Amino acid sequence: MKSNTHPTNIRLRPFREEDAPVLARLLNNKKIWNNIRDFVPHPYSEQDARDFIAICRKEDPLYTFVVEYEEQLAGVVGVVPQKDVYRISAEIGYWLGEPFWGKGIMTEAVKRMVDYGFNDLNLIRIFTGVFDFNKGSHRVLEKAGFKLECIFRKALIKNGVVCDEYRYAIINEE
Repeated sequence: MKSNTHPTNIRLRPFREEDAPVLARLLNNKKIWNNIRDFVPHPYSEQDARDFIAICRKEDPLYTFVVEYEEQLAGVVGVVPQKDVYRISAEIGYWLGEPFWGKGIMTEAVKRMVDYGFNDLNLIRIFTGVFDFNKGSHRVLEKAGFKLECIFRKALIKNGVVCDEYRYAIINEE
């Protein structure tokens, strides 16, 4: 059952080495992989999780966080800072474990990540691209205050199917 309440029992926290088994268990899910980029391996092993956590733990400042719900690792949210003339922008990415879907968790996590990006990382623009068929992600972004800027027609291929990419952004307009 979906909840219309805004969960307050979530937090963003840095990765710990002991997160690897849960990270691997949650992300080794074809339903999640179908909605994220292909650079994430599938199947997703505990070694993949350990390697990813090691990279995240070296970030300074931190860009990638565990989404914790009721003190459980529920997913991941992070930003990828852009370079050169785009250095005022970052791309946001996220995924949520299937047991946690439909609770408003990711919308709240994205809002918190945006606040961190604007207030701590001094970003002006946060953007992302979403597969046309990923309706849940469209809703997360819209509820978090992102605006649809454009649609890149036939820009992506996932599982052998060419699809459109919806580009969303939010601007820090203090």
